[in-house]
Amino acid sequence: MTVELPGMLVKEALVVLATVGGPVFGAMLLVGLVVGVLQAATQVNDAAVGFLPRAAAALAVIWMFGGWMMERLSGFLGQAILRMAGR
Repeated sequence: MTVELPGMLVKEALVVLATVGGPVFGAMLLVGLVVGVLQAATQVNDAAVGFLPRAAAALAVIWMFGGWMMERLSGFLGQAILRMAGR
């Protein structure tokens, strides 16, 4: 294991994390924006009205892209372990 390896692994881990988490956070941001506009227009300020659609959007994205997310994360973990072992 070289001196540069931990820094490189942290950098790559952050890129993988952004790639995997991006669709979930993007969907939650979009749904939150739409619900916020609707809440402002109708003056309904219930916390559940804001939370439930965001949670449903996050679950839907994880359901649709969960396999791809796990593939990316497990691939990175496998490569990181092999690189730390020096192979």
